[in-house]
Amino acid sequence: MQVLAWIVLLGLGVAYFGNMLDEQYNPNQSIEVRQGEGGAQEVVLQRNRFGHYVTTGKINGKAVTFMLDTGATGVAISEALAGRLGLKKGRAFSTQTANGIGTSYAAKLDSVSVGPIRLYDVQAGITPGLLTEEILLGMSFLKHIEFTQRGDTLILRQ
Repeated sequence: MQVLAWIVLLGLGVAYFGNMLDEQYNPNQSIEVRQGEGGAQEVVLQRNRFGHYVTTGKINGKAVTFMLDTGATGVAISEALAGRLGLKKGRAFSTQTANGIGTSYAAKLDSVSVGPIRLYDVQAGITPGLLTEEILLGMSFLKHIEFTQRGDTLILRQ
């Protein structure tokens, strides 16, 4: 019985701390939406413990995790994740990244949403060298909305 009790206690500890680590990485799993000036809806995001804004969202109606990246020209999606989302590779183009020059493939996203903010026909790049499950939400999305950072909070307005 003691062994079983220890196993249950260990399992509960793993579940608790695993969830806590997930929330530290993505504190915006439940998106905070509020009414802004002029009745516009605002999405309020909290910075994670690594200094990044990570949030849940959707591409073509499918749930994804975004990392907002104002330094990225477009939306960058790993090749593996693009396959799971059913995205097709378009024309090849060169990209300049922190890791050097690479090749990406054009893709058009029917819709991209973060909470109630939704854009249609967003340009993206399928990037084979990107080895992450997060989608880099770059300026091909962000240039169409207003965003303001104050302290550890980023506010998005459509």
